[in-house]
Amino acid sequence: MKQKTSVVIIGGGPAGLSAALTLSDEKIPATVFEADPIYLGGISRTVRHGDYLTDIGGHRFFSKSPEIEGFWSRILGDDLLQRPRSSRILYRGKLFSYPLKALEVLKKIGYGESILCTISYMKSHFIPIKPARTFEDWVVNRFGKRLFQIFFKTYTEKVWGIPCDQISADWAAQRINSLSLGVAILNALTPWRNNSRKVKTLVESFRYPRKGPGMMWEVCAKKFISAGGMVVMGSPVDRLSWDKSASQWTVEGSNANGLRFKHQATDVVSTMPLRDLIPALDPPASAAALQAANGLRYRDFITISVVVEEGKNGNGDDIFQENWLYIHDPSVRVGRIQNYKSWSPELVPAPIPGQPSRTFLGVEYFCFKGDGLWESTDHELIALAKKELLATGILKNPEHFIEAFVNRQEKAYPVYDDTYQDHVATIRDEIAIHYPGLHVSGRNGMHKYNNQDHAMMTGILTARNIIAGENLWDVWRVNQDAEYLETRSGLGGLIDPPVKT
Repeated sequence: MKQKTSVVIIGGGPAGLSAALTLSDEKIPATVFEADPIYLGGISRTVRHGDYLTDIGGHRFFSKSPEIEGFWSRILGDDLLQRPRSSRILYRGKLFSYPLKALEVLKKIGYGESILCTISYMKSHFIPIKPARTFEDWVVNRFGKRLFQIFFKTYTEKVWGIPCDQISADWAAQRINSLSLGVAILNALTPWRNNSRKVKTLVESFRYPRKGPGMMWEVCAKKFISAGGMVVMGSPVDRLSWDKSASQWTVEGSNANGLRFKHQATDVVSTMPLRDLIPALDPPASAAALQAANGLRYRDFITISVVVEEGKNGNGDDIFQENWLYIHDPSVRVGRIQNYKSWSPELVPAPIPGQPSRTFLGVEYFCFKGDGLWESTDHELIALAKKELLATGILKNPEHFIEAFVNRQEKAYPVYDDTYQDHVATIRDEIAIHYPGLHVSGRNGMHKYNNQDHAMMTGILTARNIIAGENLWDVWRVNQDAEYLETRSGLGGLIDPPVKT
């Protein structure tokens, strides 16, 4: 007799909880083990500092997939705000719109530099780099060498900590999508064009949970639990054992009290980092797979959340109103600064009558765990954030710096270096051949630096494969390009049609 399907899901982020709710809709027993003792949502969580709420990394809720948009609506409904997208680049003391607006760029960088940028763009247009293997190649082909050096090189190397010619072009294709200088010019000259036809990089508005992104996943978990599912917090998984004779997995770990737990299931959906998953497997993975896993790298992330006075006419600083600023100044280490009030007014407590208005800024640093920045004390990091807010001119009066909180995020971004594809391919083959019933989903689970909607879709499609009892959908083909094929029914082009794998 075929064993009744049951599932363990490792990780309570967007992919894991999307899979969990999809399974619960079909009455399939599932248990989610989340390593964090407090927060759901992974990097898409909302961290609370009293009445101030931090969005780790900033999360826009936008997708060309009607199904994903419907999923969000189902969870939060009227608690989703419609917010304008507004990002700018700070370069040489000037603010530039992002995505780049060609006419603004040419005006602000000056007449002489404009000519050189135009010549550089024309050269790259007619003599592109082929094949475009690196991030630098990809961006130069679309913007020209000179604009690459001005608007992409410094920030990108802050993000990854490695030179742009060592970063895979895959990352540019995902994060910058199909935007080019030509597209930027076209959108600058034709602002009336239908927003739904623009590439994803150019969307002008998005939805956002009024209490931050974690609100989505906290409510999602409640719906999953009310449908009979189980979520276990503070319980990282460190061992996954496959019993071939019983066609059963045993998942083990330690809970918040240090006590060991075991849970059995027919299937496992893992969103834990591939580098951690492979050495946790039993029977042990091959030497090649272990070496591949060890070769995967991750970029870590620090957010210093800063309360500042804001206002006009001497009553605080005139703080920028964009969602965030990209800091392209190489003289400071900060990579990006968010204004949480511009995401949702409810991330900041209501003003007290008679007192100066306040807002909440996220001062973001990219680093590697163990480096000097990561090992800095909270006091040192707060002092650095204050110094660099003043140096960039975001904050003009040091007395308007009220208080700050430090948030550290390990493995925030899978690194797309020039070796990651081979490593991931080796691991995929290992899992497919030797570990039936083990499914990987999500950003770290697949080592794919995808957007939140893509991560969710990998979780949903993985759940559907488990429900069907066969791999109708190849989750590795979830589309990461901005050119969504809107003819795909339901899925909105996030993935190609079903294929047997």
